[in-house]
Amino acid sequence: MTIELQIIGSLLRSIAEEMGAVLVRSAFSANIKERRDCSTAIFDERGRMVAQAEHIPVHLGAMPDAVAAVMQHDPGFGGVWALNDPYAGGTHLPDITLVSRTETGFAVTRAHHADVGGREPGSMPADSRTLDEEGVVIPPTRLDDEVITSLVGRMRNPDERRGDLRAQLAAHRLAEQRVAELCDRRGRETVVAAMDELFAYSERRMRAGIAALPDGRFEGRDVLEAIGGDLEVQATVTVEGDGVAIDFTGTTPQHDGNLNCPLSVARSACFYVVRVLVDPDLPASGGAFAPVTVTAPEGCLVNARPPAAVAAGNVETSSRIVDVVMRAFGEAIDVPAQGQGTMNNITLGNDRFTYYETIGGGQGACPDADGPSGVHVAMSNTLSTPVEALELQYPLCVERYALRLGSGGAGRYGGGDGVLRELRVLEDCRLSIISERRRYAPQGERGGGPGAPGQNALDGEPLPSKVTRDLAAGDIITIETPGGGGHGR
Repeated sequence: MTIELQIIGSLLRSIAEEMGAVLVRSAFSANIKERRDCSTAIFDERGRMVAQAEHIPVHLGAMPDAVAAVMQHDPGFGGVWALNDPYAGGTHLPDITLVSRTETGFAVTRAHHADVGGREPGSMPADSRTLDEEGVVIPPTRLDDEVITSLVGRMRNPDERRGDLRAQLAAHRLAEQRVAELCDRRGRETVVAAMDELFAYSERRMRAGIAALPDGRFEGRDVLEAIGGDLEVQATVTVEGDGVAIDFTGTTPQHDGNLNCPLSVARSACFYVVRVLVDPDLPASGGAFAPVTVTAPEGCLVNARPPAAVAAGNVETSSRIVDVVMRAFGEAIDVPAQGQGTMNNITLGNDRFTYYETIGGGQGACPDADGPSGVHVAMSNTLSTPVEALELQYPLCVERYALRLGSGGAGRYGGGDGVLRELRVLEDCRLSIISERRRYAPQGERGGGPGAPGQNALDGEPLPSKVTRDLAAGDIITIETPGGGGHGR
């Protein structure tokens, strides 16, 4: 890469990162300002991702579909478009995506809002069966004050929702300004040419990395712990030359629960795995996705059709797709052991407040190192809500927060330990838990031992992996997250 191209690439990535900083610092809800459950990116005029901040993998890989959905409406300068419809470029309903024009293409933000309506506070019911039960569905819609007022009026805590949307809007105004400044300094034609080359450079590097892998056809399968039974995810990975094809034929058809996900989420998980295994230091760009083709039968669990519910698909099914695709690659190359394989989603709320968090856990050991403990990685990559911030803003008390020592799998290199987290609710509210790896433990690799499965409890009584129920003031929820698998004997 030339020096000028390196500079412009760094400037574009810095714009995406500054967008993220503005969004986080301006947000009202703890989920965005503390956990940083949001993502930002810069796209070119053709709707290709050129630069992204290192935020949430499940957001970033699905963003191109959102931009494509907005581009069908021929958006003009000065306007901002919103969507969350999983079947029109979204992921699940709490993730609201905003798209706006810049001088060289588009700016995009995606943030998980702590509530978007629906029948349960937090809009993450464990037992939803249709999309409408999960909240307000937003097709590509041009935002203005009237539309924002209408949207937040259908959600809980409308002032907080409005504040978070305004934080996203602030990030877009900054992006428009920074891209204009970059064009003034370097020339618009030069910036556009650099965007083309950055996309092509990422693709060349990814193809070179794939070409170094053994050619062949490799398979992986695993299950999700649905209410009422297991659901199988099956993937076939074909490496041929400098391309990878991932096919989910054999995966369970979409079901009556909410572990379904649109194909955009499945793509995100696949892109993440290939990038991690092939070239983890590659500058983040859509060009890295170009050599990877993802297909799945229509109407299956990972390519669901409306009006299927998807609240858990974005968080839990995406995590399992990572495990399955990683296992398939493990037939050809050395891969890490399975990590916790879940985001451990906890939602609490009533008409006065809504709170959402995910909880870190143990990650799988690598071929040459122990797995990290108590972290959010893979499809999550968020932070934990600080105890002080949680207790200051919500009627909740953190009774215990510690590593779950000994939960990592044994091996030449040990798996990371999970987390033990206990929350006491200080007023009556509703609880929803969406978690995985409670019945089936994360597996080790190359003879390494499994990590310990997770556990949920209410006042000491076991709870299933997915549950929605009433809580009374004083109740204590205990979440023990899974440990990661070990690597080697």
